[in-house]
Amino acid sequence: MSLDIHMASLHLHLLSDSTGETLEMLAKAALAQFGDADVQRHFWPMVRSVQHLERIVTDLKANPGLVLYTLSNEATRDRLEEFCRQEALPHVAALDPVVEALEERLGQEAHGRPGGKNKMDEAYFKRVDAIQFTIAHDDGISWENWEQADMVLAGVSRTSKTPTSIYLANRGFKVANIPLVVESPPPDLLFKLKNPMVVGLTTAPTRLIQIRRNRLLSLNEKTETSYVDEENVNKEVAFARRMFADNGWAVIDVTRRSIEETAAAIIKLYQEREARRDDNRAPQAGTKPI
Repeated sequence: MSLDIHMASLHLHLLSDSTGETLEMLAKAALAQFGDADVQRHFWPMVRSVQHLERIVTDLKANPGLVLYTLSNEATRDRLEEFCRQEALPHVAALDPVVEALEERLGQEAHGRPGGKNKMDEAYFKRVDAIQFTIAHDDGISWENWEQADMVLAGVSRTSKTPTSIYLANRGFKVANIPLVVESPPPDLLFKLKNPMVVGLTTAPTRLIQIRRNRLLSLNEKTETSYVDEENVNKEVAFARRMFADNGWAVIDVTRRSIEETAAAIIKLYQEREARRDDNRAPQAGTKPI
């Protein structure tokens, strides 16, 4: 397959019948080799039926590009490949070369489920539940249920709360997040939570202003508002940091961190907290469990 070296941009469609984490990581690793490429990713997880696929092909047709997929259902996969051939769309079953090489070397046939063949086990359903919970508790929504979360992320607007939450959900954590606004204090429940670990996300005010300006530009809105005013932004960041300190919450500065790095830091904090909890619950030497 020849590549058009004059192509200015590319639509990259990622289709998976699971959460798509494996496929997304593979695509990200490959795209890292093309630093200046203009690539618009379209992510389609949980594609488990031909009916679901039929709702997606409309977007594939409207935004033709490269299609990468990990689909184990034979009917769904056949339909996607048939559509791509009809529309002359390049398409790649992302894991097939690896699976085929392993089959040849191991002398046995793979069991047929892409993406490591995630079994419909307890861990799988936990991840699905986490994603559903996290989406339903984004941006302060349904705060009454925060006690059910594993983590609650707090921070001023545009500190990567939502993408970090979704990334953590794909790792199996139930995550809620809340924007901190000076004029509108968060629900009192935030300060009384016992089960979730509350983590404050902060960033450098200058970087925050830049991100917010870009956001306003993308929405074709005025860029000279209190939202990007230096004095106001400094007050917002100081307000959030003071709240973090007053409540003894862990704080992560996301200024120079990617979403993955921020999530990794949060997971490490969570695991350390859970280890301490386990130590506290363990019976002391010389005592018997009740």
